Amino acid sequence: MAAPLRSIGRLLCRTNILYQSLREGGHVSLPVVRCHRVGSPCVQVYRSFCTPASSDEDVAATLALSRYKDRPWDYLESEEYIDRYGSKPVWLDYRRNHKGGIPPQKTRKTCIRGDKTCGNPCPICRDPNVIIHYQNVKLLQQFVSPYTGLVLDSTRTGVCMKQQKQLNTAIETARDHGLIPVQVPHVDFSGEDYSNSHAAVGKTPPPTVVKAGEPWYQWYGSMVPDERELARVKKIYKSYLKQ
Repeated sequence: MAAPLRSIGRLLCRTNILYQSLREGGHVSLPVVRCHRVGSPCVQVYRSFCTPASSDEDVAATLALSRYKDRPWDYLESEEYIDRYGSKPVWLDYRRNHKGGIPPQKTRKTCIRGDKTCGNPCPICRDPNVIIHYQNVKLLQQFVSPYTGLVLDSTRTGVCMKQQKQLNTAIETARDHGLIPVQVPHVDFSGEDYSNSHAAVGKTPPPTVVKAGEPWYQWYGSMVPDERELARVKKIYKSYLKQ
């Protein structure tokens, strides 16, 4: 009689827990009684049957990421981007938090480490829809100087070192594909004289004619060796000169 009562008690306990969990709309887990050996105390293990519902913000962020992941350049033409940045670059209104009145000479290495994000992320890390891609030309042109064609330094834009490396790689790839123009400095050669009338460009003199028995260099026949040096060399090679 005791065994059926225990089974009925367990069933009522599980039903009560399930009812309370469904009313709260939370995580549903039921206790499962397991006995490892005969005579050993039973241990209740909670087995999960449902997963917690995700919030509306997580769903919206996931949909936004999946929407602009394949075509990140569409985000710069969307109303969401215009409402947030307008016609300004993404880094223009960014100010990094730092101690003291002197800003740091270098930006941080990265803003996101695993699942943790720093308090004031860089202009690219703070917006998950801003994705660096070599075909995202409008975004890359915001980090290129229109006067020199050089990539803006990270100390000016506030981009972290990790994103700055990706920017440099994407800009070089875009230039190789012809998506971003390469500015070559113009040099004016109109004032240069390319004629052969000036003294720097003259006629080459004809080669000298060498006759048999004459030295190749004219000064070679007029050289007179030193008597002391000649005597010293003769003394050194005395045995060879006799032969």
